[in-house]
This record gives sequence, C-alpha cells and structure tokens, in this order.
Amino acid sequence: MAKSFAVIGDPIDHSLSPNIHSAAFREMDLDSSYIAYRIPKGELDAGIAGLKKIKIDGFNITIPHKIEMMKYLDKADESCSLIGAVNTVSNEKGILMGYNTDMDGFLEPFKKRELDVADSKVLLLGAGGAARAIVAGFAKEKAKSITVANRTLDNADNLSGFARSIGLDAHAAKLGDADVRNYDIIVNATSVGLGNEQSVISLDGITGETIIYDIVYMPMNTDFVKKAKEKNAVVIYGYEMLLGQAVRAFEIWHGMKAPYNAMKKALLGGF
Repeated sequence: MAKSFAVIGDPIDHSLSPNIHSAAFREMDLDSSYIAYRIPKGELDAGIAGLKKIKIDGFNITIPHKIEMMKYLDKADESCSLIGAVNTVSNEKGILMGYNTDMDGFLEPFKKRELDVADSKVLLLGAGGAARAIVAGFAKEKAKSITVANRTLDNADNLSGFARSIGLDAHAAKLGDADVRNYDIIVNATSVGLGNEQSVISLDGITGETIIYDIVYMPMNTDFVKKAKEKNAVVIYGYEMLLGQAVRAFEIWHGMKAPYNAMKKALLGGF
C-alpha cells in the first residue's frame, strides 16, 4: 500500500522536509511520497478537510499553523499538550493524532554527542515559536536554571512563568542584559541569522566549555555560530535539530528506526 505524507505551512517552498523524507523512503525501500503543501493563514480548516479526503497518512506542520492545528486533533500526546503546539500528525482511519517533535528534536544533538544537560545553567535567546518546546526539553533533562532573554520583556516573563510551572528555576531578562559568562549553554531561538544578520548578543567571555546552539539552520554558519567557533566553543547547528525532528516523525509514521545517515546526507545536500 502506497502511503502519502506532506508538510503544511506558508511559506513552504523552502522546506527541506520533502528531500529528507524522500531520501529515507528510498533508503528503506518504502512505497511512500512526501510533498510540500501550501496552506495560507486562515485556510487551515479547508486544508485539513482536503488532506483527510485524500486519506493522507501523516503530515508535518510549520509556521503559521502549529498552534491553530491543535483544535483539529482527535488526540494529542503529552509533549503536544504541554507545549500547546503540534508539528507532526498521523492519520489513522480519519483519527488525527498530534505529536510535538520539537522537544525531542532539540534534545537529540545533546544525546548524540553525549553532552550532559543536567545541572547546567542555560541562557535562551528569544521567546517565540520553538522556545516553549526548548524550555520543556531543558525541564525534562533537569537543567539547573534558565534565563529567557527577549526583546520584549513581557514575552520573556510569560515563558519563564511557563518554565517555573514545569519545575525549572527561571528568570526573564532583556536581550542585551544577560552576561554570557554565567552560562553553560546558550541557545539562539530568535530568527536572527536567517538573513545573515549580526548575532543578537556578543559572545565575549565564553569558553571552550560553553555549548552554543543556534536553531537557525539556513545558513548553517550564522554570525552567532561563527563567533562561537572563534572562541572554540562546542557548537550545535540548527540542522541537527531539524534532523532530530524529521527522524522522530519518521519513526512515528513508520514504526521503525529512521535511516539517520541517509537523512543527514539529503539535508546537507540542500545547503
């Protein structure tokens, strides 16, 4: 039985997901297809009805639908409910089950490199889309504390409130106010870097022990990453999170271990 999958969002034409999943299907000899499907904001209702009609087996959700999609689910897993957003759906005979692979995708590179998150002090830059999933990940892995630094303090306050509600010691700060020397892990979850802009903070004072993680994956070497490399810090790239999410989605849909290396090759070929 041929299976079909998609990624929905707007804009969608730059998505690397079709390449990554198609490579996995080829590697595992699966009769499956994966397409990018543009659903503009405000048209999710009709879009989901269309996907159900063609009996799509599963789909990924990206901006701007990750939160709104929650109301179309018949069931949601724990991370979905906790984060309040969904990025992966499986369709079992018309029953839509939602997952959020952002958290596991974010944590995957730490596990792959055997980097310990427990008891670390974290600085999180940005309080937008993926930030809640990242906070949930740090709580799950028992980080010692997290400082959420954001341009608008209100959003940082909200997110640090969420962090405290799930058992993480958390503080809010303005973007320029955090001293990088006080942290073991610094994560850029702002979209700064997408257009090759300057990093949102200076990394003067970090050491070779500091873990620097940029969730922006295009370009691979953002200004933030370049500055981290100059200081010989441990660097985790945005593509590693993207790959971690894709691997998890593959495993949800197919119930088998994903071909990590084939997917990585397809992803890096897209740069």
